[in-house]
Formats: sequence, structure tokens, C-alpha cells
Amino acid sequence: MSQFLSIIGWSFLPNIATSWLQTIYYGLTIRAGDPKPAPGSPRFNHHRRNIHILVVAIYLSYTIYEADFDLRRQGSFYTDLGVPFSATDRDIKSRFRRLAALHHPDKTGDASDSAAYFIHLKTASETLQDAAKRFAYERFGPETVGWQKCVTIRDFVSRGVFSGILPHYAVAAGSIYILGLLGYMDFGKFYRWLILISLCVFEIQAVTRPRFPSLLEGLNFIFSNTATHPPYLPFQLIQLARKLTITIYIALSQIGPLMMMDASPSKRSIDDEDELLLQGLSRLEAITGQFDADSTRLMDMEMAPYKGDAEATSNLQGKMREWLVQNTIRADPMVRDAMGTSLRKRRVDVPAGAKGNR
Repeated sequence: MSQFLSIIGWSFLPNIATSWLQTIYYGLTIRAGDPKPAPGSPRFNHHRRNIHILVVAIYLSYTIYEADFDLRRQGSFYTDLGVPFSATDRDIKSRFRRLAALHHPDKTGDASDSAAYFIHLKTASETLQDAAKRFAYERFGPETVGWQKCVTIRDFVSRGVFSGILPHYAVAAGSIYILGLLGYMDFGKFYRWLILISLCVFEIQAVTRPRFPSLLEGLNFIFSNTATHPPYLPFQLIQLARKLTITIYIALSQIGPLMMMDASPSKRSIDDEDELLLQGLSRLEAITGQFDADSTRLMDMEMAPYKGDAEATSNLQGKMREWLVQNTIRADPMVRDAMGTSLRKRRVDVPAGAKGNR
């Protein structure tokens, strides 16, 4: 549950880091005196989005490295005894005797630390020499040492599945559902559930099969050839897979929506243009309405002296009619052209210098 709540807790930190890095970025790339992109502008938002993706990606990469480092630091019964995964009971017993001769409390000065380490080595040796305990340890980890009532492989697997795996995924599913209701996991819901179900199936398959999973065998083959990374046991791969799942969930929440925005710039630009056009039309409509109200008010003020005076109103109408004829109809190019053609026809065969028309 705490791992899933970390999605919420960390979701606020990238914004602070992004703002800080964006300020540094502008300080390095923009010369003194040049204007910086205004907050909220397309350029500012583009830079902020890219920096935010970079911040989250670096953090998620670090969490994967940290999880792997913790697994290597904790080690396993095999690495503590210094034997390979294929070691036989005889090899394990022989190796324990040599280590016991070096770390026995009677042969070291610090009795408390030596006693604890000696008991740890003895527990590791006894666990790996018992077939059922060895099978359980490889798949469920050191906690199987405390499962006193388990004797057979079936007992260990049943307890591990019903008291460990299934409750874990029940809590995980509930956490995803609740966080989704709170609005923290709106993006990629299908893929979250797909990853969770796939990981649950993988774990059940890994802890119930006699052989290591094929994926684990492939990784260990690569590790053995590079000689820079110790091989993994199934329970270690499961722990890393769970940590990786949390990392993917954070990536879906933080980076997914931003990557989708970058994947469709043409659509986003069209939407922005449409929004700007609508805003401009709304402003134009408001201005037009204001002009109409002002002109109506001015017309009413101009017509106020003529209210109730029929003769003045008739005289005004005549003058307005004459004004419209003179300035609108006669000023029209087509009307003027027609009047000119008519006058030319009426003055045919008229002597030069004659005035008037036929």
C-alpha cells in the first residue's frame, strides 16, 4: 500500500524541480536583456513540458537502479556462503565448515557480531540443504525461515501464495481502484490493470514451477557472461518486477499525458487555432453589440427634436430620401454608366456647341 501511495506523494515534487531547472535553462540559453518566454505562452509550455519529462525520466531511472543496488547489497544465502545456485548438499556443507572455522564466536574477538553472523551462515546452510526449504527460499525469500508449520513444498507454496501473493495483489488492485476514483490514475487505466494482472500471473507461475522462469534464466545467462552483476533468484526478480511496476505507474501518470500531447502536434495546433478564433469572434461580437447600442442611443438623441412634429418629420424624410438618392444611388458606378449611355444616345446628330438635348 505504501508503494502505491508513493505515486501521490512524489507527484508534487517534479513541479518544483521543473520550475527550478527551467529557470536555470533560461539563464543559460537566453542572453542578458533578451525577453524570456512569458509564463503560459506556447513556447514556455513546450519548454516546461520537455523539462518535466526529463526530470521524471531521471527519477524513474534512479529508482530502478536503487532497487537493483539494494538487492545486490542484501545478497542471498548463496552469495553469503559463496556457492553457485547449482551447488549440491555436499558442496554447501563443505563450504559452511570452512566459513564456520573462520567466523565461529570462539575464534573472533567480537562475540556478539560473530555469533549473529555465524547463526546466519548456519541458517543459510540448513535451508539450502533441505530440498523443500531451498525451493521455498528461492521463490519467497528469507521470510520462509520463520514458516515453522511448513514441511513439504506444497505447504510452502500454499502459504506463500495465499498469505503473500494474493493479499498483496488484492491490496494493489484496491489501491489502483481508489486512486482512480480520486483522479490520480486517469491516464492508461487499461494498461495499469493489464500490467497488474500480468505480474500476478508471472509471480504465481514463478513460485509454482520446479524450474526458474525462462526470463530469469536469460537474465542470469547475461549476468554470468558479463561478470559484473550477480545472478538473481526468483524472489529477487519478483521484488524488482514489483518495483518496476510502481515505476511504470508513475511514468503513466507523469509522462504519459505529456508524451501524448507531443505525439499529436498538428491536432494540438489546430485546436489552439480554433480556440483563438472562437475567442476573437466572441470579442468581435461583444464590440459589435456595444457599437449597435451606442448608435441606437445616438439616433434616438438625434431624432428627439422631431418627436410629435409631423411636418418636421416629413421634411426630414424627404431630405433623407434625397440624400440617399444623391449619395447612394447616383454614386453607384452602374447607375452613372447607365445615365452616361442614355445622355450620349440623346445627343446624337446635335451640332457642335449646342446646348440641351432633343
